[in-house]
Amino acid sequence: MTSSELLFEAKKITDEGRDILENNFLPLSPTQKKWRINNQSWNILEIFAHLNKFASYYHLTFERIISKTKFKTPKENFVSSPLGRSAWKSMKLGNSKNVKRRLKSLRQFNPLFDKQLVSGNDEKDFVENLKQLSEIIEKAKQVNIRKVKIPISISKIIRLRLGDALLFVVYHNERHIQQAVNILQHPNFPK
Repeated sequence: MTSSELLFEAKKITDEGRDILENNFLPLSPTQKKWRINNQSWNILEIFAHLNKFASYYHLTFERIISKTKFKTPKENFVSSPLGRSAWKSMKLGNSKNVKRRLKSLRQFNPLFDKQLVSGNDEKDFVENLKQLSEIIEKAKQVNIRKVKIPISISKIIRLRLGDALLFVVYHNERHIQQAVNILQHPNFPK
């Protein structure tokens, strides 16, 4: 994948996610947003609260590192690192928009453990976060996304190439947006 292809894919998925939110989730009632399939599952607000918590770390980190990097010359050639490829592939949905592998969320990102993550405006806040991510992807076009390194949220020591980190975040967002869509499509979802 070239740098241009990677950034095009990341922006396309991000913009599609924003369209899905604006058309399907913003119009929902508070009752619908709080409905859950079972006691262990997240409701729609919790899904977007989780994504907002993720965005609060990654977006600030992307912005800071892109603005301060010395690697200001974009390169067309992009190669994922083995760790980076593994990270974003673990998040990527299957061809039929299914989750290939279930992953447990860390406590600090899990709204079932940290109730304060949920604000009540989580889907609106996430639309804004997707707009910001789109802008970050545009800024990434001005740097070498292979040389710029991003520390991951669970360890400042482990760093991913900017291209890999962007795909990781974008595929993570897509995965959870699909989780929210699945709630909407559940036969018992309140109409």
